[in-house]
Amino acid sequence: MPDARESPKPWPILDWEQWKETADTLHMFMQIVGKTRLALTSVQNHWWNAPLYVTARGLTTSAMPLPDGGQLDIEADFLVHRLVFRRSSGQTESLPLVPQTVADFFAAYRRTLEALAVRVDFDCMPVELKDPIRFDRDTIHKSYDADAANRFWRVLGRADTLLQRFSSTFYGKISPVHFFWGSFDIAVTRFNGRRAPARPGADAIQAEAYSHECISAGFWPGNGGYGKAAFYCYAAPVPEGLADTKLQGPGAFDAGLGEFILGYDDARRSADPDRTVLAFLEATYSAAADVAKWDRARLDRPMAP
Repeated sequence: MPDARESPKPWPILDWEQWKETADTLHMFMQIVGKTRLALTSVQNHWWNAPLYVTARGLTTSAMPLPDGGQLDIEADFLVHRLVFRRSSGQTESLPLVPQTVADFFAAYRRTLEALAVRVDFDCMPVELKDPIRFDRDTIHKSYDADAANRFWRVLGRADTLLQRFSSTFYGKISPVHFFWGSFDIAVTRFNGRRAPARPGADAIQAEAYSHECISAGFWPGNGGYGKAAFYCYAAPVPEGLADTKLQGPGAFDAGLGEFILGYDDARRSADPDRTVLAFLEATYSAAADVAKWDRARLDRPMAP
């Protein structure tokens, strides 16, 4: 019989200039879904109740509790390009993911929640953006390239797998691998247990997120003005001397961003992209943890076979 296991497929091309308008629109769609999750769930440390999670079809809220004792989950399915709502009662509704204004999407989204007898109240202003527009007034963002959205989800799937594998080498407190709809990136964060000094000018979100010393690694598609997809790693607070670190493997410290960067295209074009990204994740964690004087003998564990 033939081997049923699939060989790893080539990593998709993810050119920010080609799909940035779709990305900006999809970002707003996911902020609406994410704010629903934030409103329905109990606050957890570092806002771990807020993110979304990669699935075999897209991105999900996972199960969210409802006031009537039931549960609701919402999944963006990037295979059939629909936003699917599922109640634990068995009721299911969906919306098409197609070119449409954020305002039209938001109106249809609210009607769908009403059809499911779910009431959710949240601020209609997007977060973590330079010039936000209220969801119900946003007629600017209206692009949706289904192929680009599918490629983005496939890249998130690879990043999720590698970050999960990277997570297995740590005994200390560590976040789930999760997708932040505010910043539009997927990440995992390690903590050493020490309280961090207060961040000057931090808002409530940042104050909670960075209440303890941490090293975070992840992937983002190029939003926020960076203009290209990349894997990253940073330490908070930034330990003195980190910028002087020279990596032996792939990637380098970006002084402008204050973090280590490995271009997505550099990883994609390498002989073994998975190995390249894992080498970057391990090397940058080691560099940051050593400079910050983490107790690695207590926190690190060997990679499982």
